[in-house]
Amino acid sequence: MRMLGRLAWSLSTLCAIAPLPAAVGQSPAADPADVGTIEAIVHAYYDVINGPSGVPRQWRRDSTLYTAEATFVAMGEKDGKPAATIMTPEQFRRSTDADFVAKGFYETEIGARIERFGNVAQVRSAYETRRAADGPLLGRGVNYLLLYWDGTRWWITGAVWDDERTNNKLPVRWAGAQERAP
Repeated sequence: MRMLGRLAWSLSTLCAIAPLPAAVGQSPAADPADVGTIEAIVHAYYDVINGPSGVPRQWRRDSTLYTAEATFVAMGEKDGKPAATIMTPEQFRRSTDADFVAKGFYETEIGARIERFGNVAQVRSAYETRRAADGPLLGRGVNYLLLYWDGTRWWITGAVWDDERTNNKLPVRWAGAQERAP
């Protein structure tokens, strides 16, 4: 037990004196307006994938929002059981690009709750999807984003989402709400 305590102390000391660098030399560099606040990076997270059919998505800009190790998890159901599809942001881009460009795609935030403690934050972002900005509703769901502040900008380290289904309804109070705690 004492050995575990020393190991934990050693690891925490090492992390305190030698923090891991943010994406040093990231290419391309992020637009400071996209990553300066939590609200701005969440706005950019949605903005980069939105557009009418025939218009390329902003994947270069999208690539500036995430850490190199970021992970996406898309939840769904298969045979009545939870099913996770785990991917990198690049795998997501490659798997959705042709469909988004061919058919158009808009995912719009309809409510959010931001929780921040020091340099870390989580965002619950309720959304709705459409093929055209003013087109019929395709669906709704929730994105959960994990972020950290490196002293100069916000980074998304991961996103997990689930779509609304008959047995998984979006809570009424989440749509239209913009909350910040604390």
